[in-house]
Amino acid sequence: MEYLDLPPVARMAGRVALPGSKSISNRTLLLAALAQGVTEVEGLLDADDVDRMLEALRALGVSIEQRGGTRRFAVRGVAGAFPVKRAKLFLGNAGTAFRPLTAALALSGGDYELAGVPRMHERPIADLVDALRSLGADIRYLGETGFPPLAIGQGRVKPGERVAIRSDISSQFVTALLMALPLTGRGIEVAISGELISQPYVDMTLALMARFGIAVERDGGRALRVPSGRGYASPGSIAVEGDASSASYFLAAGAIGGGPVRVEGVGLDSIQGDAQFARTLFAMGATVDAGADWIEVRGGRPLRAIDADFNRMPDAAMTAAVAALFANGPSRLRGIGSWRVKETDRIAAMATELAKLGASVDTGPDWLSLAPPSTLLPATIDTYDDHRIAMCFALATLGGVAVRINDPQCVRKTFPGYFAAFRALAR
Repeated sequence: MEYLDLPPVARMAGRVALPGSKSISNRTLLLAALAQGVTEVEGLLDADDVDRMLEALRALGVSIEQRGGTRRFAVRGVAGAFPVKRAKLFLGNAGTAFRPLTAALALSGGDYELAGVPRMHERPIADLVDALRSLGADIRYLGETGFPPLAIGQGRVKPGERVAIRSDISSQFVTALLMALPLTGRGIEVAISGELISQPYVDMTLALMARFGIAVERDGGRALRVPSGRGYASPGSIAVEGDASSASYFLAAGAIGGGPVRVEGVGLDSIQGDAQFARTLFAMGATVDAGADWIEVRGGRPLRAIDADFNRMPDAAMTAAVAALFANGPSRLRGIGSWRVKETDRIAAMATELAKLGASVDTGPDWLSLAPPSTLLPATIDTYDDHRIAMCFALATLGGVAVRINDPQCVRKTFPGYFAAFRALAR
């Protein structure tokens, strides 16, 4: 399908059972693969990024069985040593697979090549490579310096108890390093330099590592210590939360389109930073209720304009930008510099597409401001092979206009059934 035409929507109401979190799914799969014992993983996301991780782990010799037609998988861990010592892996545009596998394989004593789609080869990875090289890893760039594809050889871990890593481009670099360090068997302190963006994703990583028996010690906000002499151990079973980033589109639909809209699978007990997006909608004037594993939003227009820092939830910030089209004045989103190194340059892409709907948009290195139009314009939205652009701009139909989404299949990356779920709420 080259495009999908979405008609105007008057109201949104109903319930949505969320797919599993991409970030939790891929972290859990890698930790289960590295652990001692068998882990039953319930609720694994069914989407492209997770497929790339499953394919890679199986190619590395990890036994993974799907239980019938469900999203329950049994992962037989390798106790820290991948059986396959030579492999070429294709990881698409899955950053949650590429970065952690780079770190784990760099400390695994084998020869590997990691590649992806052209956009992945434009996404920086130098900060992670530099940190791994300082530990003694053998990593070479097969294309442009600082970017994938990569060749990983049999490096040798150097003596030392400290490694520094920059964190101002992607939190995935810190996550990848932390998850791989237990493979060394040594106690190592990770010193974080620069602003730590998307900190909730690092907190998520630490919570999942603890489930697999590795309790990382914190020394303030800038140092983390991985304990020595301890490998990962299976918790027996683990359930994947619903995806909080995906929840943001439906919660915003409730705020803009009257509601109530309830998402199920993520709530007050969530370890995901994007679950806090409901607070943004509350600040914009919506009514929010929540339980342990659900959130419900209702609201009306106009919403209140916002000036907010989205450093801690940059994915949900894209939803906030579209919601700001329905606000009573100009809004400003700050702390979104990481948008520039995602599936596309999201600051540039969002500015272009918001302007098509009639908004006046201005941007900077890490911010975007917009003034909503008095009346939205019908538009054809280009998606740049970016699932989140496709999903968040569906909300524009609540402005009484038809919207055409080009390349709607890009939502396969994290939420293949998104448009069906969106239509099911339309009233």
